Amino acid sequence: MWASGWCGLMDYGLSCIAPIVSQTYNRCMKAHKRLLEHSLLAAAQQLPIVLLTGPRQAGKTTLVRACFADKPYVNLEALDSREFASDDPRGFLAQFPEGAVLDEVQQVPSLFSYLQVLADENPRPGRFILTGSENLSLSQSVTQSLAGRVAVRNLLPLAYTELQQFPNHPARLWEVVLAGGFPRPFAVGMDAGEWLEGYIGTYVERDVRRLANLGDLSAFQTFMRLAAGRTGQEVNLSRLGNDAGVSHNTARHWLSLLEAGFLIWQLPPWFTNYTSRWVKAPKLHFTDSGLVCALLGIHTAQQLEFHPLRGAIFETWVVGEIMKYRLQHNRPARSVFHLRQTRGVEVDVLIEEANELTAVEVKSGQTVARDFFDNLTAFEKQLAENATPISLKQQRLVYGGEASQLRLGVQVMPWNRLGEYQW
Repeated sequence: MWASGWCGLMDYGLSCIAPIVSQTYNRCMKAHKRLLEHSLLAAAQQLPIVLLTGPRQAGKTTLVRACFADKPYVNLEALDSREFASDDPRGFLAQFPEGAVLDEVQQVPSLFSYLQVLADENPRPGRFILTGSENLSLSQSVTQSLAGRVAVRNLLPLAYTELQQFPNHPARLWEVVLAGGFPRPFAVGMDAGEWLEGYIGTYVERDVRRLANLGDLSAFQTFMRLAAGRTGQEVNLSRLGNDAGVSHNTARHWLSLLEAGFLIWQLPPWFTNYTSRWVKAPKLHFTDSGLVCALLGIHTAQQLEFHPLRGAIFETWVVGEIMKYRLQHNRPARSVFHLRQTRGVEVDVLIEEANELTAVEVKSGQTVARDFFDNLTAFEKQLAENATPISLKQQRLVYGGEASQLRLGVQVMPWNRLGEYQW
């Protein structure tokens, strides 16, 4: 099997991973700062429990162990620790009167009720630091048991500014988009594409099987690849289900599994009530552009540069950079939208805050063309012509070139400088 040569290479506690690889990874990652660190430490000064979530292999364990090195650490992926925590949660937590780092806490959901009691008895900030990589069950447990007691932070794969800390990081546009942002390949010098193939196989075999109890995993893998081919597009569940050979409801459920694993997000549509022309379907984006390329069988930067989906994949990369910035600065992801009308205006990203909009157009071309501005100009005109309390704060154009400019009232931003701007 294509994943077997790397044994998944995902540090899921699999015995086939050579210890020297993990040691190299840990040393390398400790030498690199994550932009979420400040927000994570600030959260630990405010509430008794901090929960760090995100996809597997985004670097959660390394980050919490670096930030809270003085705390005992337990990985609940380990069978003996998981059984102790499940069978005797009081006895398990009694080991840590001053608190601890509990990794992959979704493995023992019953712990949340006991953590609630401990947080109420001793609400000292930053007592327990939790990590988890399964959004669905975690969010339900937090809502039911830890509301008001927990600060939640989300860690995604590396932003480009973080990626640049590695000595051999990719520097050209399509190399960056192809590689994505999962840190392990850069930390230990692996080929990102081959590592991602192993990631896909291990994710399906491990997380999807547990979440959905699927009998036919190959059908789900096919579904993932079809979904990757629709990144940067509105979600059409019927069409996606038909292409995958599953029902509309199954397609909806399988997309929810990808969301639960933090592998995709769906940008909601932005619309007002002054026209009925708005398309009200969410827009699908994968959280990592490298994962999209691996799923689509794109193996080189040259293949990506001339691929028919290069524009959509570049848009997914840009959306990922925007979302990473917002999460790093504890800004709500729910304020990010897309807009399309049945006939007319389309805006790739809209960020709404305090009745003000930032409109973002994304173009993969390296030369700025006049028609790049058409949608932004039309949207600005529509807002001006219709009575709406929403105002347009700023307009931005992100493109595949490397020069900044101000043109027609639009900030033109090169792809490699997104981290210098506030989102």
